[in-house]
Amino acid sequence: MLALFMQTAFSQSKGIFEGQNDIGIVKHKGAVTYDKQLQQYHISGSGTNIWATHDEFHYVWRKIKGDFILRTNAAFIGKGVEDHRKLGFMVRKSLDSASAHVSAAVHGDGLTSLQYRTESGAETQEHKSPITGADVIQLERKGNTYTMSVARKGDVFGPEEKVDLDLGDEVYVGLFVCSHNPDVTETAVFSNVRVVKPAPADLTPYKQYLGSSIEILNMLTQNTRVVYQSPKSLQAPNWMHNGNTLIYNSEGSLYKFDLTTNTPTLLNTGDAKNNNNDHVLSFDGKMLAISSGDGGPSIGYTVPVTGGNAQRVTQTGKGASYMHGWSPDGKYLVFCGDRGGEYDVYRIPSTGGPEVRLTDAKGLDDGPEYSPDGKYIYFNSVRSGLMQVWRMDADGSNQTQITNDDYNNWFPHVSPDGKWIVYITFLKNEVAPGDHPFYKHVYIRVMPAGGGPSKVVAYLYGGQGTINTPSWCPDSEHIAFVSNSDLLFPVFPIAKK
Repeated sequence: MLALFMQTAFSQSKGIFEGQNDIGIVKHKGAVTYDKQLQQYHISGSGTNIWATHDEFHYVWRKIKGDFILRTNAAFIGKGVEDHRKLGFMVRKSLDSASAHVSAAVHGDGLTSLQYRTESGAETQEHKSPITGADVIQLERKGNTYTMSVARKGDVFGPEEKVDLDLGDEVYVGLFVCSHNPDVTETAVFSNVRVVKPAPADLTPYKQYLGSSIEILNMLTQNTRVVYQSPKSLQAPNWMHNGNTLIYNSEGSLYKFDLTTNTPTLLNTGDAKNNNNDHVLSFDGKMLAISSGDGGPSIGYTVPVTGGNAQRVTQTGKGASYMHGWSPDGKYLVFCGDRGGEYDVYRIPSTGGPEVRLTDAKGLDDGPEYSPDGKYIYFNSVRSGLMQVWRMDADGSNQTQITNDDYNNWFPHVSPDGKWIVYITFLKNEVAPGDHPFYKHVYIRVMPAGGGPSKVVAYLYGGQGTINTPSWCPDSEHIAFVSNSDLLFPVFPIAKK
């Protein structure tokens, strides 16, 4: 087995956290319940305020050292009593009520601010965000700099708020609720809760790796569940037609992951070794196109989804080939090919044969994938400056740009019902056009297949390997993806979807 499920000494009622406390003297004791099925936290808290020289609230925490990224979706339950009831993520030097701290706080009236106390007993200060009513909260530490990023669900993060603050290396990090009224208890629900240890500055890309989490995203609710974790690099999950199995790659091998038993098994690919994260299932679910670079440039193969001898498709001596899409009738494959230093989209018979070049723009064209009706091929291209999503007719004609924003958009995947496209978005201040590295701040976004406004459905730390391959569930209501962190948490077996 590739990795065992993490066993834990933590109470399952606190999920990934170690403890919970009422901070300060409160009239009504706070509490937390953890929904293992949805991986959500319901936290109740009382308390007068988190302000001035001391605090009163309920805190669910763990201790951590070094740099980290904290992220959650959060919302109060019910209308509430006080406009300035608060929820959010907090970093604290101690559990004393007067402790130095920094928090990303959302108030009941929508005010969102980076609040902080520089030393024990000092007056609390704040930087107000121009975003009000935020329900996606991120608080990141890099050295002694704390950065708050917030958004309304579906939007990209707005302007950052920062503060330099020395709280020591080991700190408490956690979720909080304060009712802003000592006689009242308020309750909030926190979903998509992540405590991420990012890549160190000296990490060598493609030689050193962080741990990986396979996550399942409900496209309707945007709630995600971690279903599997490993200290190794897991990449690019495909979703098989039975709805119960994923295929992913790790360390040159392909694995099937059974969602009903939460166990991986090795997939036999015969002589095709050193398989990378460019692999795709045929529309009928019977065959898998894979990309193998054992001892040389990547070559395209096909193999039965049950495993077996791999059949070569692309030719040697032509440059690397990275397989991305099957035609719905199973007759053709489309791939990204390096031919003389130019990366373009090519089509080839699925049994092998002559290549047909479909794009010829300068720069990278990559990630081609057929629509379920076979009329279009979606791909990404740098031809307009940044990486953007494009669409062309199946014969390569009518190449049309369908995203046009200030981000680098990568790897479009069409839903089985043909209605939607999901793709991964990199920030242009972190990633150059044409690159798609590991371990960056990324979004997963969705848009109508015919074009139109995009919305964010997942905020995460990942990149290369996150969603390289078509990863829609057959029901068109879920996707699978990979996130990364050097800190792994317990994963409790859960029922299907």
